[in-house]
Amino acid sequence: MEITSGMVKELREKTGAGLMDCKAALTSAGGDMEKAIDALRTKGLAAAAKKSSRIASEGLVVAYVEENCGTLVELNCETDFVAKNEEFMGLAKDIAHTVNMKAPVDVGETLQLQRNNATIEELITEKIAKIGEKLSLRRFERFTVSKGAGLIVPYIHMGGKIGVLVALEGVEPDNGAVALLAKDIAMQVAAANPTYICRDEVPASVIEHEKSIYREQARASGKPDKILDKIADGKLEKFFGDFCIIEQAFIKDPEKKVGQLLAEAGKAAGKEITIKSFARFQVGEGMEKRSDDLAAEVAKQIERS
Repeated sequence: MEITSGMVKELREKTGAGLMDCKAALTSAGGDMEKAIDALRTKGLAAAAKKSSRIASEGLVVAYVEENCGTLVELNCETDFVAKNEEFMGLAKDIAHTVNMKAPVDVGETLQLQRNNATIEELITEKIAKIGEKLSLRRFERFTVSKGAGLIVPYIHMGGKIGVLVALEGVEPDNGAVALLAKDIAMQVAAANPTYICRDEVPASVIEHEKSIYREQARASGKPDKILDKIADGKLEKFFGDFCIIEQAFIKDPEKKVGQLLAEAGKAAGKEITIKSFARFQVGEGMEKRSDDLAAEVAKQIERS
């Protein structure tokens, strides 16, 4: 019997096993779906099936930087206990290393990358069967800078609950002073959570939306229509100061803005230093959280050990 891609997909959805494992199981079972499921369960590869509806909103953010490339990865699990598990942490680091080396375009492509003679998807499935929780690769960011003229700096906060990656251009990688500034900027991103590098990046639609809110606020407070735009423009400056990294007050010296520090560092180095890109991941942000109470969770962990 011909094993179609649709059959493989269906078996994968039912079991959570890797694509190649599903194809092999269907081939051995002559296309019989139930026999294929049993075969995967026998091998322990279908353990993920019972966990597919669980919430994986805990986890870990890890970074991997090598030469002019850097990657930030968020790998999720169900509980904070597993997030501190050595095997889980090792898997997250392996994924970050692989993404950094092979530059996939998205998570789907990442899952099919080879690592240690298996795909990332298969490695995750194996760990699901072994650890006993739902695991999922949520997202990643990968940056590159000019060789010899750029710098990528990671910052991991709270044991992996928040991770930041900052890429600078216009700096020699061995410039110690700028490397320290880059680390401070990464800490700034972790603490202040900017959205844009500079005001030129803010979409016109966002600016107009903010101004409309400020105008209505001013009108509601009794200000005359002729000065509403002026008031809105003034409040927009505060918006830029809150959400654009180079216009934020520096966390270590609020009297200076991050952009000023970059300008000073560039002057000392004799070249313009700019932030090319940055990423900030916080574990589980925007995701539904588990509602289990702590005592119940501890009991579950004890039973598994």
